[in-house]
Amino acid sequence: MHTIALKSASGVSATQLHAAFVSAFADYLLGPFELDIAQWPGFLARQGVDLDQSRVAMNNGEILAFTLVAPRPESGRWRLATIGAFPKARGSGAAPALLEDAIERATIARAGELELEVFAQNGRAVAMYRRHGFQSRHELFGYHKEIASTASAPETVRDVSRDEALAWLDEAARRIADLPLQVTAPILASLQVPFHAWQSGDAQLVFLKTGERQLTINSLVDCDESQRHAHLLLKALEHRYPGYSAKVPQLQRDDVGGRALLAAGFERQALHQMWMTRPVGAPR
Repeated sequence: MHTIALKSASGVSATQLHAAFVSAFADYLLGPFELDIAQWPGFLARQGVDLDQSRVAMNNGEILAFTLVAPRPESGRWRLATIGAFPKARGSGAAPALLEDAIERATIARAGELELEVFAQNGRAVAMYRRHGFQSRHELFGYHKEIASTASAPETVRDVSRDEALAWLDEAARRIADLPLQVTAPILASLQVPFHAWQSGDAQLVFLKTGERQLTINSLVDCDESQRHAHLLLKALEHRYPGYSAKVPQLQRDDVGGRALLAAGFERQALHQMWMTRPVGAPR
C-alpha cells in the first residue's frame, strides 16, 4: 500500500514533474510523450496549466500521480488538463484521490463545473470519470487530408491580424458554449510562433505551418449551423496550399466546423475524445 500525500505541483521541480509526465504517458494512445524538458514550459502554456492549482500525489518524495489544472475564469470552470500516474502506481488509489481533491477544491473556489477531455477508447479513464459524476457532452474528432489539387479561391475569405483573430474567438466563445480550451483565444495567444487566421462570414480558421508541406488547423469555429463559411475557409486552404498535408487535432466539435471538414473531404480519425463535465456544488 502507498501512503499518499498531495501537494501543489508548483512545489516540485520542473524536471521531476516532466519526468513523471513522460513516464505516465509512455503508453499513451497517441504514442509516447516526446517533448524534452526545454519544451515543457511551452507545453504547459498551451494547456493553460496553473501549477499552483495543479497537484501531485507523492510517496516518500516520489511522484505517484499528478493532475494538471487549467482554470477557465471566462466560463466559470476548471479544466482538468490531464490526470496521469506512473505505471507502477496505477490501481494505488492515487489518481482517484487527485480527482476527488480537484472536485473539492473546485467546489470551494465556486468554479461551477469541472471539464476534461478523454479519449473514448481509454475505457479505464472513462469509467473512473463516470464514477465521479462526469458526463459526456460532446465528441471531439481529429481529421486529416492530403491536399492533392488546387481549388478555386473563394472571394469572401479575408486574412486577419493576430489581435483580430483572438478578439473574434473571445466573442465566439461567448456565443458558443463548451468550446475546448485549446481552440480558444487564451491558448492561441500563448503560441510562440506566428499563426495564420482567415475569416469568412461567421467563421474563422486558425492554422500553422508545422513542417515541410505540413499544416495544423489549430481552430475552426463557425457560429452558423450551416457551416457554409467554414467550408469556404477550407476550400481557400486547399487553393493556397496544394500538395500539403493538413491535420486537425482531436478537438473538433461536429456542430462548429466538423461537418464542414467532412464536406471538404477531410478524413475523420477513429481515435477521438469526449468532452466531459461535472457540476460542483456549494462548499460544505
